[in-house]
Amino acid sequence: MNFALILFVLVIVTGLAWIADKLVFQPGRRRAAEAAVASFDEQQLATGTATNADAVASARAKLRDDKLRQPWWLEYSASFFPVILAVFLVRSFVVEPFKIPSGSMIPTLHIGDFILVNKFDYGIRLPLLNKKIINIGEPQRGDVMVFRYPKDESEDYIKRVIGVPGDIVAYENKRLIINGKPLPMTQLPDYFDQERIAYFKQYDETIGSVTHRILNDPNVPPFILGASDYPYRNNCTYNSEGVVCKVPPGHYFMMGDNRDDSADSRYWGFVPEKNIIGKAFFIWMNFSDLKRIGMIH
Repeated sequence: MNFALILFVLVIVTGLAWIADKLVFQPGRRRAAEAAVASFDEQQLATGTATNADAVASARAKLRDDKLRQPWWLEYSASFFPVILAVFLVRSFVVEPFKIPSGSMIPTLHIGDFILVNKFDYGIRLPLLNKKIINIGEPQRGDVMVFRYPKDESEDYIKRVIGVPGDIVAYENKRLIINGKPLPMTQLPDYFDQERIAYFKQYDETIGSVTHRILNDPNVPPFILGASDYPYRNNCTYNSEGVVCKVPPGHYFMMGDNRDDSADSRYWGFVPEKNIIGKAFFIWMNFSDLKRIGMIH
């Protein structure tokens, strides 16, 4: 389900109702109210039956209010327009919520984490078209980024930016080398995965200015099995130790922090710039573990 498209349609429908109310229905209701009040006043003068000024004023006000009241269908459509428009604008240009569905980013992100994604760090984009119209910044190595899956753009993926355009990224023997320089790694105590009920090797890895944790499964071999065909595949060389890729212009090489349980650029290729959604920066809720709330590194 394309929630952005649904929200856009609601903005259009409620916006048209709001405009029609302001330009057509509301002036008509006012004219009807003024005519009804004038007729009421004439009737009071003609009959001379009014003895209680407060009762007459109350009846007059009620008559006016009844004539000015929006019909139910217009009240529910036009009245919600400002709220729906505000949600659409915030979600399109400022911040968008997502829920983590898989374990590919463990230990950084867990299944069930609700995260916020910054929509403007990488530039202002047109809603739905996702075309950048104002360039503010570009993804940096180490960023946790949400993007549209190149193989099926109806799906949203989240991975870490490993290679930017022009980089030579090697992942061999479960070690990252970028432009000929191995990334610093520090071994940590083994990580216990409660979902899989197993221990995995855990490391601190530093890429650019970002230090983050990764997992490796010593039982999984280093070579890549099942890599599909994808654009610029000839930029990559697969071998018994892993893969070496040169990132083409306008594309990014993405990997999950759970290195042996992540379908990422090693398997389906590079992420084009047009598929970028935004930078993940905050975990705002995990109903299974409230201690998960905090910044994403």
